[in-house]
Amino acid sequence: MNPKVIIFDFDGTIADSLDALVNISNRLAVQFGYKQTSIAELAQIQNLTSREIIKQSGISIFKVPFLVKKVKAELSFEIKTLSLFPGMKEALIELHQLGNKLVIISSNSKPNIVSFLEHNALIDKFYYIYSGSTIFGKDKVINRFIRQENIDVKDVIYVGDETRDIESAKKSKVIAIAVSWGFNTKEVLMRQNPDYLIEQPSELIDIVKKQ
Repeated sequence: MNPKVIIFDFDGTIADSLDALVNISNRLAVQFGYKQTSIAELAQIQNLTSREIIKQSGISIFKVPFLVKKVKAELSFEIKTLSLFPGMKEALIELHQLGNKLVIISSNSKPNIVSFLEHNALIDKFYYIYSGSTIFGKDKVINRFIRQENIDVKDVIYVGDETRDIESAKKSKVIAIAVSWGFNTKEVLMRQNPDYLIEQPSELIDIVKKQ
């Protein structure tokens, strides 16, 4: 097996942060001028693409970066209470042991991500962590990382739980793996035509070994 560079999204892919993020977003709704999300509405929203969600929320696109910054700050108080998705820790450890380089690219803050990984004894498994305003620009971050590290694009795999993750992976011409345990539903993820759609973290091992 040729070792790969495996780029992970963080929220919804590694960390089960959906409930915390929904609660925080609802607390900030009045401040940022959008309506709160009920449990019933959440199920419907999970069938929408990221762009459709922002459009439906009614929030000004110019407010989104400020909202993301505020959400990250609020999440810092809860980050150590979040859980890994079942089987994710074991998958990450095995992928690392196989010689792959593990990377995180996320719009969450680096202190939040590092705190979570340290709390779960995984910080030493990751080669690189990028945090920034990557709501719809992850492909640019992926491309810059590939250039900086002088990596062959054929050796890069991207793993994410949202439509925008798959969209970014395809723009960067890397293998796109969608996970069904995060934010978006399997149905809406399938419409993005990922290279793989998986239901268990352990499936990552088999896919990587075949590349």
